[in-house]
This record gives sequence, structure tokens and C-alpha cells, in this order.
Amino acid sequence: MTTMEMPHVSECTVNSCSYNHDGCHAYAINVSGHDGSADCATFIPLAVRGGLDTVTSMVGACQRADCVHNADLECTAGEIRVGPGSADHSARCLTYTPR
Repeated sequence: MTTMEMPHVSECTVNSCSYNHDGCHAYAINVSGHDGSADCATFIPLAVRGGLDTVTSMVGACQRADCVHNADLECTAGEIRVGPGSADHSARCLTYTPR
């Protein structure tokens, strides 16, 4: 898989993430979590804004091997959505679907 084939983050609605300002500006995100959650491990709750100005974020790695979109720890979804997690300062992959 090349970076051109990696799934894009089509939407992120987590306002408290440093990488999210008018969309996700991280070059790539990682998805992790356990016990049924698929958390965005790239989430950083700082007032400082980070990331690249002109980038379409992608999924760099997915540790949720139990997701239907996961093949060899790579995300195979066409795109993913990220939204608020269960904790105040967290983000979650909303495309995660357990097998």
C-alpha cells in the first residue's frame, strides 16, 4: 500500500484536538484502543494548533485487528470519520466495525 492508497480522514469533529482546525491537519493518524474502542492515538488536547496547512490526513496505522476494515494492521476502508470519544479529551474512529 502506498500513501496514495491509504484511507483518508474524511471528517473530524473533535474540536479539542490540536490537529483539528477546519478538518484534520495531521499528516497521518494512528488508531489504537481496547475493550471495544477505536481511539485516535494522534489526539493531542492542547491550545496550540499543529499539523500541516495543506494536507489530507490519512490513517497511518491501525492497531484494532478486530475491525472488519483491518488487514495486517492496515486500514482498508475507503475513508474514515473521527469523532469525540467517551472521555472528555479523546477522539474515536467512528468507522471502526468489530468483526
